[in-house]
Amino acid sequence: MSARSGGFVLVALLLVALNLRAPLTSLPPVVGQVSEALSLTPAQAGLLTSVPVLCFALLTPPASVLVARAGPERAVLAAVVGVFAGQVVRSAGTSLPLALVGTAVLGAGITIGNVAVPVVIARDFQRRSAVVTGAYSAMMNVGSALATTLTVPLAVAWGWQWALAGWAAMAVVAFVVWGLAVRGSTDVAAARTAATSPRRADGPPHLGRAMTVLTVLLCVAFAGQSSSYYAVTAWLPEILHARLGVDTAAAGGLSAPFQLCAVLGSLGAPLALARRVPLRVVSLTLVALWVALPAGMLAAPGAALLWVSLAGVAQGGNFTVIFMLIAQRAPSVAAARRASAVVQTVGYAFAALAPTALGALHGASGGWTVPLAGVLGVLALMGVTMAVATRPAT
Repeated sequence: MSARSGGFVLVALLLVALNLRAPLTSLPPVVGQVSEALSLTPAQAGLLTSVPVLCFALLTPPASVLVARAGPERAVLAAVVGVFAGQVVRSAGTSLPLALVGTAVLGAGITIGNVAVPVVIARDFQRRSAVVTGAYSAMMNVGSALATTLTVPLAVAWGWQWALAGWAAMAVVAFVVWGLAVRGSTDVAAARTAATSPRRADGPPHLGRAMTVLTVLLCVAFAGQSSSYYAVTAWLPEILHARLGVDTAAAGGLSAPFQLCAVLGSLGAPLALARRVPLRVVSLTLVALWVALPAGMLAAPGAALLWVSLAGVAQGGNFTVIFMLIAQRAPSVAAARRASAVVQTVGYAFAALAPTALGALHGASGGWTVPLAGVLGVLALMGVTMAVATRPAT
């Protein structure tokens, strides 16, 4: 791959990444307006936010098959089309069933993108996988932050339906640029990769013993990462409101760095590795920053802004490290696809249950001490598995 074409593919890939989280974070800021317009109960409104994560868990295996059969180029196009169509249908919905259909379609699109993009990184950017995975993760968080910040002003100006549908414009841009970037490239992808990477571009999907062990470890680690992320995302404003006694608006503002600071972690982790900081040191530092949130909210809630910011850095960086390990250590692109699919299926299955589980702990205990201790325990287990997974490859 020439530097010029590689740069264009990277730009296109990052535009795709902008669309892989923004549809999820655009809804919560206006969920009250949506609920009122569609006459939803709180449980029904919750379905609109939980269905995409369920799609991640249930549809990752068939998405992996699609990527294998159609190729990652076409799979990424299908992902962007799904994200566009789902957002349009969801925002145009006049009833819960139609809104759920749109939500499921965009969830399926994002699932395909979750599987296909790491395959492209493993195939075309294997030598720079840490930096590219970090940039990919950072752009997902940028899209998330933009949607969280701008959806309410857009809804004030044009109403919630146009505010949600407006984010579909990013999918159109990504579709056009990605289509131009990979036009005519599918037939030469394997040869191009063979010329630029020591790994097999189209080898068998067999993981081998070492990669199988790593995949199991990363399943546990990503289950901890994703379940903690989605549980904290769902409940952090309420935790801050209860522990600090601040009003809802202030609690929402204090929660924002959890998303915004993820960009620093996503980019900072590969930069540290580029400066030859040992992988295990980077990984365990990120685990410690993650643990700071539940531990800090238990021991010193007055410093909540610090704990939230540190955890934001950690969740962005840890996501990058997990998928960078897959891209770097898989023996072939097919093996990378298979390992990524397994890790995501397991991780997102736990993530789909995590917000409900944390809420149930809160209801049963009557406070946030037990739920925070639960998050702390999950992150501790994640830390142990990451310590083992980041041992130098032999």
